Amino acid sequence: MSSASPTSVLKSATVPAGPGPSLPATEPGPLPPSASREPRRAPAFLWALPPVIGLALVFLYPLFLVVRQSVSPDEGGLSLAPYADVFGSQSFRSALVTTVWLSAGSAAGCLVLGFVLALVIAFVPFPGGGFVARFIDVFLSFPSFLITLALLFVYGNAGMANGVWTDVTGTADGPFHFLGTPWGVLLAEITYFTPFVMRPLLAAFSQLDTAQIEVASSLGAGPVRIVRRVILPEALPALAAGGSLVLVMCLNEFGIVLFTGAKGVTTLPMLVYSKAILESDYPAACVVAVVNIAISVGLYGLYRVVSRRAGA
Repeated sequence: MSSASPTSVLKSATVPAGPGPSLPATEPGPLPPSASREPRRAPAFLWALPPVIGLALVFLYPLFLVVRQSVSPDEGGLSLAPYADVFGSQSFRSALVTTVWLSAGSAAGCLVLGFVLALVIAFVPFPGGGFVARFIDVFLSFPSFLITLALLFVYGNAGMANGVWTDVTGTADGPFHFLGTPWGVLLAEITYFTPFVMRPLLAAFSQLDTAQIEVASSLGAGPVRIVRRVILPEALPALAAGGSLVLVMCLNEFGIVLFTGAKGVTTLPMLVYSKAILESDYPAACVVAVVNIAISVGLYGLYRVVSRRAGA
């Protein structure tokens, strides 16, 4: 009986079970412990510490100081007496009512005007329509006092409209003096904040299926009915999101009221300025600021809910 050679033994060990390339019969040994060990990773909460610390130093600590000052009367100690004094004052109640109705009126005006202008830009072809749509994005970056200053140049006591009136009629004074009234503040806020409603509306109109409009038009529907039955339902989420945002921004608007010079218009931000800068009543100013923050946070929560449902 002949013994097998080493070459034949090696060939028999590498013969495959079926067609295809031959595979070695032996398996590699286990890896050393140092090679199989995964690298250590820092706990997830450590990555959250830097932004949390930065947020606490930049925002939360100053906010804490405002809240603490609101319960720290000039007599010392901690007390809710500043809240009782402010809530019982006529100036605070008047400023709260003025703030609410100006914000609500401005939001309503922006919704109506923004919807009409967005309809014209999106569905009425005219030369320069694309430029106007792009200018809306640029307009959003303008500061509020710049728009108010432009209105003063046109409708102010010494503005262009009064100047033309006096030149034509020969009278000593013009008829336009409304910028110093609540209606002037309302006009300035609607002028400034309307593009914030138009922007989401234009985005919603760009995604609207024009075939629906064509079908409705072919069935005899007029423009008003098409807007009411086809366009408006698709625009409601964008209208709600834009209106909520404008409401929050109007609630905290300070520059427009200040630059119009409306002496009889006192909003909550103006009351904070008056109490802190003019009267040096810091506890009362902080009380009004805390109330303004609470209302703003509540409205912002509403805005987030509406935006989430609108898919923004």
